[in-house]
Amino acid sequence: MARRLFSAARALVPPVPAPAPAPVPASSSAAAEAAASLLPLLPCKRRKKLLKKLNSPRIAPIEPEADRRVPALDAVLDRDAAFRFLSRARSFMASLPPPHRIPLAEAGKLYRELGFPRGRSVSRAAARHPLLFTRTTVGSVPHLAFTPLMCSLLEEERRVHEELLPARVLAVRKLLMLTAHRRLPLAKLHHCRAVLGLPDDFRDRVRDYPDDFRVAVDPDGLHVLELAHWDPALAVSALEHDFMVDERRVRRTFRFSVPHRRSMPLDGEEAERLDAATTFPLVSPYTNGALLRPWTPEAEKYRVGVVHEFLSLTLEKRALIHHVFEFKEELGLTRHMYQSLRKQTRAFYLAGTEMNWAVFLRDAYDDDGVLRDKDPLVLFNEKLQGYACMTGMDPRRSIAEC
Repeated sequence: MARRLFSAARALVPPVPAPAPAPVPASSSAAAEAAASLLPLLPCKRRKKLLKKLNSPRIAPIEPEADRRVPALDAVLDRDAAFRFLSRARSFMASLPPPHRIPLAEAGKLYRELGFPRGRSVSRAAARHPLLFTRTTVGSVPHLAFTPLMCSLLEEERRVHEELLPARVLAVRKLLMLTAHRRLPLAKLHHCRAVLGLPDDFRDRVRDYPDDFRVAVDPDGLHVLELAHWDPALAVSALEHDFMVDERRVRRTFRFSVPHRRSMPLDGEEAERLDAATTFPLVSPYTNGALLRPWTPEAEKYRVGVVHEFLSLTLEKRALIHHVFEFKEELGLTRHMYQSLRKQTRAFYLAGTEMNWAVFLRDAYDDDGVLRDKDPLVLFNEKLQGYACMTGMDPRRSIAEC
């Protein structure tokens, strides 16, 4: 592994304190354990029904061993679920032309776009955030709209995105350098824009950077983003950077062990030396993974390194697995990544359910599940969530100011 030091240029934005810390909801895994404790007390039919639900991939935790779970990181996903309507409705309604409102009858059908459960009332979901969403009447037709406070917050978010745009361009360039053919469909980038911290109009603004990107059309008619040129200074992973700062910590992070039989007795020190010999050197994620023989330790090191580097480019150093596998073909990942990631317990943490789980970078979070290095956009989201938790006021004013 090359020992080079690279410091990414970051736009500095003064942190904006949240008006109130958003409460962390109880962990869903804890709720499942509480429900499981009631099984002996239930009649046979209800017991079978509850047991079937607990074993469903929608509820069963991705980490089967309870002693290996980290409740603080599990609660991060529960917080995302609590604010799903806020994040999706904000993004969808902000894409509408001013004054950013939609008829309630139409909004009730857009449960996926707005992030509320199917069959539930959109008015009830919006009423949980009275400082941000309001109900107004336009020509006797009820509409869902933003409050003036929400409009001002969206303007503040636009300014934050504008100041962070050079850093985001740098992150997308590094992501393109991770891919096999140095290209990505623009639709995939747009789908994962929240994970990468990109503005909603990023795919329309890439043409403003002709020295960094090219936009082409593939034979299927899809618009793809291509890397304009390879920059060796950017081909340094976050792991390589950490290796220069704290080599000992990086050596303890990954472990590609060698299975051995009992006929070859090894003590702890000898087994650690054997594992270190097969673990290092690691394979840089910016190498050409197609040249590696599949199902070899080097290929596994490469894929694990690619996932680690991808997560280091995300906004909160974590991502849902379907966001990671959105780039499965471009990054050369396989369907066996779950087993590979689960082996590296010191580097990654898997949270969520079997149907929808996320992977965290452990070193990016402290023991309380708080992100160590917060991006200015993360600070803004925390501020927005703080306003969303305030329910003491109900500003039902006209939105003409928007």
